[in-house]
Amino acid sequence: MEIKVVKQDGREIASACGKEKCIVDTRSALDFVMTVKYETGLDRIAIEKGLIAEDFFILSTGMAGEILQKFVNYHVKAAIWGDYSRYTSKPLRDFIYESNCGKDFFFVASQKEALARLAALE
Repeated sequence: MEIKVVKQDGREIASACGKEKCIVDTRSALDFVMTVKYETGLDRIAIEKGLIAEDFFILSTGMAGEILQKFVNYHVKAAIWGDYSRYTSKPLRDFIYESNCGKDFFFVASQKEALARLAALE
């Protein structure tokens, strides 16, 4: 995993990408958050979708809810960027829609959009 600090609209945001899955369960999600916060000192993270296990996107596993709760508990705002077109589950689509209406967690198509959403938050 590669973590970079990116300036977007005057705000610094951590951006994480890579080829290996590093968020595979609740514990690894917490490790991820703590690593990013320790290395960058930032609480806004743009995350490449490829870093997250596919089970996250199967809502019946409960993984997404547990992980989002960890992010909220540790005051981390995040945007996952990538292609979601292959997911046809209505509950997942609804979950993505509801998340995108909030102020803590977003699902977007590109890194540029992830950085813009995170930079726009108060």
